[in-house]
Amino acid sequence: MREEDKLALKALFKAEDFSDSHLDLITYSYDASDHVQAPDAVVWAASAAQVSSLLKLANLRGLPVIPRGAGTGMAGGVVPVRGGVVLDLCRMNRILDIRIGDRVAVVQPGVVYAELQKALAPHGFFFPPDPASGKVCTLGGNVATNAGGIKGAKYGVTRDYVLGLEVVMPDGRIMRTGSHCMKSSSGLDLTRLFVGSEGILGVITEIILKISPRPTAVKTCQALFADLSQAGRAVSEILHSAILPSVMEILDENTVRVLREQGGMGLPAAKALLLVETDGFTEQEAAFQLGRVKEIFTATGAQEIKMAATPQEAEDLWRARRMAGSTAAQLRPNNVAEDVTVPVSKLPALLEGISQIVGKYGMPFVLFGHAGDGNLHPKIMFDHKHPEEALKVGRAVDEIFALACRLGGTLSGEHGIGLAKAPYMPLEHDPLALEMMGSLKKLWDPNNILNPGKMGLPN
Repeated sequence: MREEDKLALKALFKAEDFSDSHLDLITYSYDASDHVQAPDAVVWAASAAQVSSLLKLANLRGLPVIPRGAGTGMAGGVVPVRGGVVLDLCRMNRILDIRIGDRVAVVQPGVVYAELQKALAPHGFFFPPDPASGKVCTLGGNVATNAGGIKGAKYGVTRDYVLGLEVVMPDGRIMRTGSHCMKSSSGLDLTRLFVGSEGILGVITEIILKISPRPTAVKTCQALFADLSQAGRAVSEILHSAILPSVMEILDENTVRVLREQGGMGLPAAKALLLVETDGFTEQEAAFQLGRVKEIFTATGAQEIKMAATPQEAEDLWRARRMAGSTAAQLRPNNVAEDVTVPVSKLPALLEGISQIVGKYGMPFVLFGHAGDGNLHPKIMFDHKHPEEALKVGRAVDEIFALACRLGGTLSGEHGIGLAKAPYMPLEHDPLALEMMGSLKKLWDPNNILNPGKMGLPN
């Protein structure tokens, strides 16, 4: 970046809202992925008007601008691969309005997910998507990546709750999309174009969210299976029943073994563990649903079923799922955590296929994820100091993505594409679809200033 460009940027921001210090550039050079590239400068915006001024300047001078929330993304989506300016939106963190009667919350992009939940709790409402990083991730990032979580099977993902947006376009113009209404059939749905767009089309500065009444009763149970096909059949039968659990998580045999041997958990050997949670507005409603789940577990051959009778017992059952990733990560200095989704009926094939793929490379790995919506997170451990291990991991990931797409699945259920999955886009999307994505990017951002180099689109 030229010195004159930095001077122009400094003119738009207070001294404390601009930095090109070495420490800040390093801090903003990475996210939760293993991609690293330092920007030329960092700015902290306080308003849509300030974002607009920044983008007008950047568009005129050809400066890359990378919108960023908390940096919890797993796919390199906010890594400034071509340098430029990181636009930190975390200071735009106000909850602007909560209207319970309309079932709507209006927020700025820097609001932390958990803070919105805290604000909604006294009203008996919640924002249903439940990303694992909910204590720190921002809602702007959730919208940009169409974040999901463990409650996706019943409650969906972020896209299902975004009613409207305020967006600053790459040339600095400010646009509003959608409405405050629960439904609308007015014009093209521009809102959905921005949800999951990873900051390549515009900068989100305000979000209108649909909120829901929080269920007051929750029941939890855990089942262990000696055969993977039995666990797969249990998932299928639960989803075919009249019951829709709020959570249905699966852990493979490697995960169970690691939790037993490394995490000190008293779990027997098993091919799969299913953790199911049901909810409702009465104890009887939640208990009836879980009772039906238990019947299905028994009928499909579960070797052990544990029903939580108290909140503490439920928390004890949840420990296995919460410890899975961190316990496995201790096996090697580095790890790759992926995110693929298939139709739920293909979940057993995905589990078996990933096990065969990674197993042949001799790398330690675990498999866990959201059985209720077919979303698995393979986690492969390795040591970056040994180049041959890194190469093996790369080959395994190539094959995992190819397998997921062959099974009719997608490259990402909730992490996004970013840099990590950009090379694989042709596996899932046909040439015309990719051409249309690229055309839209070029139409709205002809100078390619917004988060360039992401999603594998031509630029």
